[in-house]
Amino acid sequence: MLNGELIDADVLCAAYLASTTDLMQHILTEERTATDRAAARLADQIAADRLIHIFGPGGHSNLASQEVFFRAGGLMHVSAILDEGTLLSNGALRSMAIERNPGYGKVVIANQRLGQGDLLILVNAYGINAALIDAALEARARGVFLIGVSSREHASNTSPEHPARHPTRQNLHDLVDIAIDTKVPIGDAVVRVPGMSQDIAAISTFANAFALNCLVIRTVSKLIERGIEPPVWRSGNAPGGDEANARFIANFHNRVRAL
Repeated sequence: MLNGELIDADVLCAAYLASTTDLMQHILTEERTATDRAAARLADQIAADRLIHIFGPGGHSNLASQEVFFRAGGLMHVSAILDEGTLLSNGALRSMAIERNPGYGKVVIANQRLGQGDLLILVNAYGINAALIDAALEARARGVFLIGVSSREHASNTSPEHPARHPTRQNLHDLVDIAIDTKVPIGDAVVRVPGMSQDIAAISTFANAFALNCLVIRTVSKLIERGIEPPVWRSGNAPGGDEANARFIANFHNRVRAL
């Protein structure tokens, strides 16, 4: 009870579920064209036996790159850039400071030695932080094909003077070849609690994961239509999982840095 008002947590949980499913439905229908275009490029990479790089600079945006890397039902050609700088495990405040540090993202991309013919997916809930924008700018300069997964609403409605922004004040969706809009609202949290001024329950992790898994689904569909069955990870905890994965490990072990 807050300020004498009884709070029904079941109602709030149901509201969170409704907000999450509604957002995912909007991503599914409104981003179909962008996701389909992106999937065609991913299918081209896999057909040529080239890696699909993914980087999620920013605290919880790192989870997005982990969502589709070395994951049961995920594409083996995905190579996640798991840079230590912005991982929350090294300190949350440290992570935020580094993602706001101009120049950092450029170093990460340069260290990966990406170049012409490579494809990079950049994922960030808000689409504005300095490390993210530097990563995009450096990748573009190197001739990398870029796919962005971020919220246009959040980026477009965040002040140009916000401390997280890159000195150029640019947004991710303006820098990439294909932008997939996750539609995350300003502030991320979506549940209003009576008697509280601050909303709770963030939605961006669900939005990122749904958008990326839709991208995987569409990519696999396109490859099957071409007569190509892509190598996909099977859970190592499922019967026969280790044996199934072992057939492909040699092709990726020395190419995917984080494997």
